[in-house]
Amino acid sequence: MEPENRPDKLIKHHRHTAEILKQITNLLEKQLLVEELVERQEMPQHQLVQSLVRRQQATQLHQQINRFHPADIAMALENLPPQQRSQLWTLVDSDHMGAVLIELSDSIRQSLLHDMGTEQLMHAAWQLESDELADLLPQLPSHVVPDLLASLEHEDREQVKTAAAFPQHTVGALMDFDILSVRVDNSLDVVLRFLRRRGSIPEDSAVLMVVDRSGYLRGTLSLEAILVNDGDTLVEELMDSRPIAFHTDDPLEQTANAFERYNLITAPVINAHGQLLGCLNVEAVLEYIRKESQKDILAHAGLREDEDIFAPVWRSGRNRWPWLALNLCIAFIASRIIAQFEDTITQVVALAALLPITVNVGGNAGNQAMALMIRSLALNQLTRSNFRHLLTKELAIGVMNGLVWGGIMGLATWFLYQRFDLALIMVSAMVVTLVVAALTGIFIPVALKQAGQDPVLGSSILITGITDTFGFLIFLGLAAMII
Repeated sequence: MEPENRPDKLIKHHRHTAEILKQITNLLEKQLLVEELVERQEMPQHQLVQSLVRRQQATQLHQQINRFHPADIAMALENLPPQQRSQLWTLVDSDHMGAVLIELSDSIRQSLLHDMGTEQLMHAAWQLESDELADLLPQLPSHVVPDLLASLEHEDREQVKTAAAFPQHTVGALMDFDILSVRVDNSLDVVLRFLRRRGSIPEDSAVLMVVDRSGYLRGTLSLEAILVNDGDTLVEELMDSRPIAFHTDDPLEQTANAFERYNLITAPVINAHGQLLGCLNVEAVLEYIRKESQKDILAHAGLREDEDIFAPVWRSGRNRWPWLALNLCIAFIASRIIAQFEDTITQVVALAALLPITVNVGGNAGNQAMALMIRSLALNQLTRSNFRHLLTKELAIGVMNGLVWGGIMGLATWFLYQRFDLALIMVSAMVVTLVVAALTGIFIPVALKQAGQDPVLGSSILITGITDTFGFLIFLGLAAMII
């Protein structure tokens, strides 16, 4: 007798994403190879045989592909070229499409939605929870949305509308409506009967929400407390009356920090009046952190978060134009600064060899200060009271590093050229440049934040351009005064 849970019925966990991608790619290539071989064969009723083989291959491949976890399929879709991506998408089971779509980036998801029929879109949407459907709703074709909302039950439809109404990057946009709530005056026996009658517990439900008759949050009750205490014990006696709760309009950035700080698995979400609306699970928070991390990596270099590595050359190139244009303008200004000191450079050719040293060190120092500032802004550590302290500290670090490394380079310059004035220029330029780099690294993220932009957006390009420009000006300006 075979075991009830055979290995081929289980979803296998793959340690390496490269292994998953390789397996899926091999399956797709195998299908194409078989179809090509059949097409080349000369046989009676060739079209019929070809159709049967193609159908058989598609069935086998469909079964093999859908053994993977939806997150793994989504990863493969994002890492495959457009042709193979379309081929793989046609093999995904309709019951899994919704879960796969939620895992995809916005650009890839939009391209797949564009090629789906109305019935297919509706079926995929029906597999999603209310909060997930609200996330997908803005990207659905306009003619599908009314029919989709009309097909939902009244409660689900209202939940979708509620979730869609909250701005992005707020708790309300990610909260889960599928919660377990019990009355504060119930006994544990009543709670257990309620759970048995319900028949299931939502995923990530470590606690039950405790409310009063008016729906106001009173506390949380752990599942452990229900199991180990007497049935006649009241919920009020065992509940945590001071749970960590979030409002629907709380920023997700701060909420994610709170989840990390308090080691939360799930937390209640309330409205402005204190009424329970839903909960926020750690799974949603981790997904938000992952997406924001990827966004920051791209934004640091001035790239859009929805950049597709397989997008057409024209579209990808056009997306990069704004920051390249800004960089070009800054570089042109720097070149004009150098041109103004042409006579000085002509007199002392060694200046041309020493100039890049100061500029490069300044750029690195500016990036270090900027990274610290961005981290402080992300963790909400920066306030009006400690900003002056941080500024003073970074300026002091700039002076110290300038004296230390400028002194070293000054000695090296004197050793190479036997000129005290060049050594003095190197020391002075290094100190001033590192101070300016520290100021730039601090104020660029703050200025972007004050302007309502992501502090990471194009920060690397800006800091490099500004420190290079000022580095040239400082070094050559000091050279013109001293020599």
